[in-house]
Amino acid sequence: MTVSALLRPRALRPGDLVVIASLSSPLPAAYEPNIERTAVILERMGFRVRRAPLLEAERHRWWSAATPAEIAAELNGLLRDPEVRAIVASDGGQTVFGYLDLIDLDAIRSDPKPILGYSDISLLHLALHARTGLVGFHADMAVPGFGSAWQTVSPARRAELSQLYSRLLTSTDPIGPLPTSPTWECWRPGRAEGHLIGGVINRIALVQATPYALPLDRFNGAILFWEELGGLASYVWSYLHVLRHSGILDRIAGMIVGVPRDITGLDETLTLAEIVLDVLGNRPIPVLGNVDIGHAGPNLPMPLGISAALDADQRTLSLLEPAVGP
Repeated sequence: MTVSALLRPRALRPGDLVVIASLSSPLPAAYEPNIERTAVILERMGFRVRRAPLLEAERHRWWSAATPAEIAAELNGLLRDPEVRAIVASDGGQTVFGYLDLIDLDAIRSDPKPILGYSDISLLHLALHARTGLVGFHADMAVPGFGSAWQTVSPARRAELSQLYSRLLTSTDPIGPLPTSPTWECWRPGRAEGHLIGGVINRIALVQATPYALPLDRFNGAILFWEELGGLASYVWSYLHVLRHSGILDRIAGMIVGVPRDITGLDETLTLAEIVLDVLGNRPIPVLGNVDIGHAGPNLPMPLGISAALDADQRTLSLLEPAVGP
């Protein structure tokens, strides 16, 4: 698959229906208010909002909202429903691997729609991008994102994010520069332009061991973005070496690393930047670190497959293409 094979969803319009769905984890009753807050945010963007049936408080099967087959059936119903114009995941989790082979890819090809989410949902983005070219929206979800992290920032920042997400979903013009943050750090200087590929680093590594792996040439000239939650610093080091052994690190043009969260072993004696640069060795690619993507707070959207410009020296990142089409 080449970059020209991108499958962009149709741009949303005022009044379009957005569905919040359980694509992985169950919904604890304590997080019911997060769903309600998410609905308010999406409605203020001008959309209608509906909950999918499996998004029911305390409904679960093991660590999931339902069985993989049930989740896939609900997702396929949303993909086939012409009234549904976008899908927002309620949360991440550990379930997407269980139903990758049950997704109606023809429904995606015939009517591509934005699917928003990160964490376990980044696996969905990677697999669907590999199989169909679908632009995946590595972006905030309902429970940890819109309904929680967005509530911890200032009203001005919330308004900025709301405008950014609205443009992302509705505009056929490029977003351009993303709002920067003082946390951004230049870990290796340089500039690069390329299409965005990424997600949670463990999902990037694991999906490459399945039939849903991205062809290696999809990483040619790409800007790889990744983040991680939990586990050990040594795990991150190992995942990066998996990407090195697979040849991915030799193909990319740049790297964006999200703010780490709850990774054991990172402290003043060992930083994430040191781990990254240790594995990269002398590969002369720019690295921008501590960018607001992933589990550490409100997410800047990273649309898979969309061209971006990275300037590590200036600590800037711009989206050069729209994520949606006419």
